[in-house]
Amino acid sequence: MSIAEIFETMEYGPAPESASPAVAWLEERVRTFGHFIAGEWRDPRGGEWFETSNPADNRPLARLAQGSVEDVDDAVRAAREALPAWQALDGHARARYLYAIARHIQRHSRLFAVLETVDNGKPIRESRDIDIPLVARHFYHHAGWAQLMDAEFPGATGVGVVGQIIPWNFPLLMLAWKVAPALAMGNTVVLKPAEFTSLTALLFAEVCRDAGLPPGVLNVVTGDGRTGAALVAHDDVDKIAFTGSTDVGRIIRVATAGTGKKLSLELGGKSPFLVFDDADLDSVVEGVVDAIWFNQGQVCCAGSRILAQEGIAEKLTARLRERMETLRVGNPLDKSVDIGAIVAPVQLDRIRELVEQGRQEGASLWQPSWSCPTEGCFFPPTLFTDVQPSSTVAQVEIFGPVVVLMTFRTPAEAVELANNTPYGLASSVWTENINLALDVAPRIKAGTVWINSTNLFDAAAGFGGYRESGFGREGGREGLWEYIKPRWEVAGKGNGARREVVKTKPSRGEKARNGGPSLPPIDRTAKLYIGGKQARPDSGYSMPVYGPGDRLVGDVGLGNRKDVRNAVEAAHKARGWGAGTAHNRAQVLYYMAENLGARADEFARRIAALTGDEAGAEREVEASIRRLYTYAAWADKYDGLVHATPLRNVTIAMNEPVGVIGVACPDAFPLLGFISTVMPAVATGNSVVAIPSERWPLAATDFYQVLDTSDLPGGVVNIVTGKRDELSETLASHDDVEAMWYFGTAEGSAMVERLSAGNMKRTWVGYGRDRDWLDAEQGEGREFLRQATQVKNVWVPYGE
Repeated sequence: MSIAEIFETMEYGPAPESASPAVAWLEERVRTFGHFIAGEWRDPRGGEWFETSNPADNRPLARLAQGSVEDVDDAVRAAREALPAWQALDGHARARYLYAIARHIQRHSRLFAVLETVDNGKPIRESRDIDIPLVARHFYHHAGWAQLMDAEFPGATGVGVVGQIIPWNFPLLMLAWKVAPALAMGNTVVLKPAEFTSLTALLFAEVCRDAGLPPGVLNVVTGDGRTGAALVAHDDVDKIAFTGSTDVGRIIRVATAGTGKKLSLELGGKSPFLVFDDADLDSVVEGVVDAIWFNQGQVCCAGSRILAQEGIAEKLTARLRERMETLRVGNPLDKSVDIGAIVAPVQLDRIRELVEQGRQEGASLWQPSWSCPTEGCFFPPTLFTDVQPSSTVAQVEIFGPVVVLMTFRTPAEAVELANNTPYGLASSVWTENINLALDVAPRIKAGTVWINSTNLFDAAAGFGGYRESGFGREGGREGLWEYIKPRWEVAGKGNGARREVVKTKPSRGEKARNGGPSLPPIDRTAKLYIGGKQARPDSGYSMPVYGPGDRLVGDVGLGNRKDVRNAVEAAHKARGWGAGTAHNRAQVLYYMAENLGARADEFARRIAALTGDEAGAEREVEASIRRLYTYAAWADKYDGLVHATPLRNVTIAMNEPVGVIGVACPDAFPLLGFISTVMPAVATGNSVVAIPSERWPLAATDFYQVLDTSDLPGGVVNIVTGKRDELSETLASHDDVEAMWYFGTAEGSAMVERLSAGNMKRTWVGYGRDRDWLDAEQGEGREFLRQATQVKNVWVPYGE
């Protein structure tokens, strides 16, 4: 048998994931869960309970509390009482909490994935590789928005107490979509998870408690539609965020009308999947698999209507049938399974009814030759052809692994068919003609249009619908507007009219330092830091560092031209840093903040030994941690623009890293000055050759130990100690340095600008002016990010 034949005939063997983590967690809690209110577990006030089951075998998993009006009232009261203190925290403090939640989610990622799969029925590969990483991503991302709230949303405050009702198809991910932005913007939350799939929300409540989230900031009340109705009707809820069916969304809209409650609705969909005759059909087939058989088709934006151009419809149908034969339906915990279980018997019955109705209306039904497991809630992938645009299966959201295929002749007809639905959530367009894609996409009435792709989601991009698919957005900057209001609007509801947000200094989880012992004498010379390694200076000389009273504190290497050359070469080798994802850069910067926070006392003692100012040293370390959070926040949020140029085109303004940047750091704040000038360049994808404070460089050389433990690739940050102006002269004249920042004297500034003419590098100099590096207006923000990036405009014409 040839290798090709082996691949054709090879069967997947079972690859089961153990359910033991979830079982152990359930058993530890005697498989019984009350409501999570004010940081504690409470039995239902009405004494009513219900069971949740594993849809793969219909066996009970746990007993859950049925929320009553009284339970909802308790939860709303707890959220209202927690609101003033939560809103009084500054954005950095809330960022620390969200970051801690993200880390806890990652720490328990396997437990979350397995529990989600046994409770919901989705394949473990999807829970493990898609849902849980995206959940952590949302909390990391929104930690950044919490940090930037005052700067990016001036004059805004949180809405107040938010009632959130989430669906059963993505139980934990939908939770993250709603809870993360709400907490980031200073709101408190009462969450009502879906009746069928509440377990990961309850595990999440435990995680929040373990992460130190103050009691009452997050409350979870389980139950059926009665619980959701009580939450919607509660007079002391300021906003309702709902994801679910359009029918329920209409009820909520009517119920909240005239109450002043803010409302966002992410509802149903019947998303078109347009395939033009020049599309890559192999990619299209895999796109259909992702569009409709992902999560058993239980996706609000599932590509459930394939619209294929007539010339390729027959060929596409044949390829789809061939691919459907290879799909595997079965135990969701088996890592080789493609389609898991339908969430509950009632949903399975609805799918069967609609499929039978489609068959009776004359559509041609095709399913694979193999049969589904008989135990549990399973339904095979299903393809309808010969479908009329007005038929039930073409118009009604089936919410299962069922797709219909219709044809069109022209792009205009494709758009007309795509819009022939009351929904408008998402769409996919498949063509190799970029002109055609960009001409069709704006004409489709949908909140999201994917080109040659489908079901792409990220915390940085907003998601939501048009028409009967709802209103409001979740994710991205636009999603944050759903959870804030102008501060002047705030009145009543326990907040106080026009209450000013009081900024408080957050705790780092330890008591404030009251000074510390003097640093013991240093018996080593701090080396240079080049290419991710400590390096002895080429000169062989060292430079003494003095503290108050000319007391010798230590020595650092005296760098020279060759050291600068080595550092620039290392920085060029690290250019891959800028090619990586902004999310990854954000993670590394968060790790730096975390590691610096763990050694805060040590760094404060070092700075106090250098400057003689113990109180100022504590402030500087705290400000340095905050600044790292700021640039971690900005790393994936310093977006480009789409310019409104007066032609038929999309003009995309992209922010790109400059490349290798030389930075001469300020003297006054040896740690904060280093972080404030180096990290905006790092956050935007540059690599840096830094000259730390000439007077007190030891704080920066200590910091390379933080860099070593924070997953920063070698060469992204290089530190050369020595005489600032001598080293700046070498960097400013170096042809392989793309930009030079200099925070020193007026004479040095003039020298840098003059020498930069060699390769016309960009310069940013201080002209001897002192900045207050503790002041966010002077020491951080868009000014630094603009200097660290350059804008590329990409013009993409469209239209036939």
